[in-house]
Amino acid sequence: MSFGVKNNRKISSPPQMGFSSRTFAGSGGVKISRAVYAGRVFNDTRAHDHRGMPVAGRWPSPGYTSILLQGRAEISGTPVTAVTVNKSLLVPLNIEIDPTIQAVRSQEKQQIQVLNDRFASFIDKVRSLEQQNKILETKWSLLQQQTSVHSNIDDMFKAYISNLHRQLDSLGKEKMKLEGYLHNKNDQKEDLKKKYEDELKKRMESESDFILIKKDMDQAFTSKAELEAKLDILTEEIDFLRVIYEEELRELQSQVKDTSVIVEMDNSRKLDMDSIVAEVNAQYEDIANRSRAEAETWYKAKYQEMQTSANRYGKDLRATRTQIAELNSNIHTLTSKIDTIKGQCSNLEAQIAEDRGQMAVKDAKARIEELERALQRAKQDMARQIREYQDLMNLKLALDIEIATYRKLLEGEEDRLANGIEAIKIFQKNCKLSSIGQGRLTHGFPTDRMKKYSSGFSRFSSAGDGRGLDSFSSGSDSKMYHTF
Repeated sequence: MSFGVKNNRKISSPPQMGFSSRTFAGSGGVKISRAVYAGRVFNDTRAHDHRGMPVAGRWPSPGYTSILLQGRAEISGTPVTAVTVNKSLLVPLNIEIDPTIQAVRSQEKQQIQVLNDRFASFIDKVRSLEQQNKILETKWSLLQQQTSVHSNIDDMFKAYISNLHRQLDSLGKEKMKLEGYLHNKNDQKEDLKKKYEDELKKRMESESDFILIKKDMDQAFTSKAELEAKLDILTEEIDFLRVIYEEELRELQSQVKDTSVIVEMDNSRKLDMDSIVAEVNAQYEDIANRSRAEAETWYKAKYQEMQTSANRYGKDLRATRTQIAELNSNIHTLTSKIDTIKGQCSNLEAQIAEDRGQMAVKDAKARIEELERALQRAKQDMARQIREYQDLMNLKLALDIEIATYRKLLEGEEDRLANGIEAIKIFQKNCKLSSIGQGRLTHGFPTDRMKKYSSGFSRFSSAGDGRGLDSFSSGSDSKMYHTF
């Protein structure tokens, strides 16, 4: 059942779209093409003419659906006996195409062309950078060959290093000699130190002996003074006893004289009083002489003993004084020797430290130079790697941009295909609804027009970027029918 198209009226421009066609075999032998929209699809309520093309500014009645026919009708199976033709459907319609579609398509073409040009320029830039890298590598290899051929720096460094090794060996030998000499001097210093300590001990012992001898001397002098005082007392006692003896002797003589007189008067015996007095006198004198001799001998013995002890102590004192003087002289000589040995040790230690410092400074300078060279090489390598990294990052950024743009384009195409699949589903549903009027549509359409429609749809479906729509819309015989 066919319907006419309503009066023309202006509507908004149709959206951008792209098509791909599939062929479905109808029940009556007619092949129907489903229009797949790769962007936005026409709504089912959009107005179409009876030849299958959208009519700008026209809207169908509610409940109308759109079907795109492939235009090539292959009539097969049972023939149709009754054919009715609606002449009003064969009248050409006023088809107006929105010009913004062409502008959008041309803009897309320009964007794709610009992106392709940019991609080609990036590829050319990458190739030019690779060529420059190869040129620089060849230059670097040539420079390395030139420097390796014409430079004698390695030999000079080897000779200098061998000279430094010889100097190091000689300094090591001198160091061993100086260490042996220092060891000997340390041994001598230890021996002298031991001797000095022994002499100090002897000195301390002699000083303690001197103190003891001094104490004995003081005791001897005090005992001497006491003995002299006792001698004076004894001499005084002897003198006193002598005086007493003489006095007693005189008294006895006077008594003897008196008694002799009396005896002469009373006794007729003759007594020799003179002999008796002389004998008594001799006895007393003998006693006095013996006591005097004993005192003198005792005094002389004590005095001699004191003199001998004083002489002995004096000799010991003189010996200790001489020993102390000798020890002091030895101490002075040993201290002077120790000072000289300490000065020599300090000089040797200073020389060894200086030699070690010079060697350490030389080693440090050599290491610093090696580290500076290594640092320079590392800086050059790092700068080269940074340049390469920057080049690669620029290339990567450009490729990421290209990939993002193509991804966006592919996503847009996928959205269009998804919308087209929805349109296919709608078309299948419409095909089921329009299976009743399919025989009428095929019998109401001429064969030559169906061929033109098939050629237009084939051109339309072969274009992937929307150019098929132009070729299809340019055909004056393209139609669109509205069916239930």
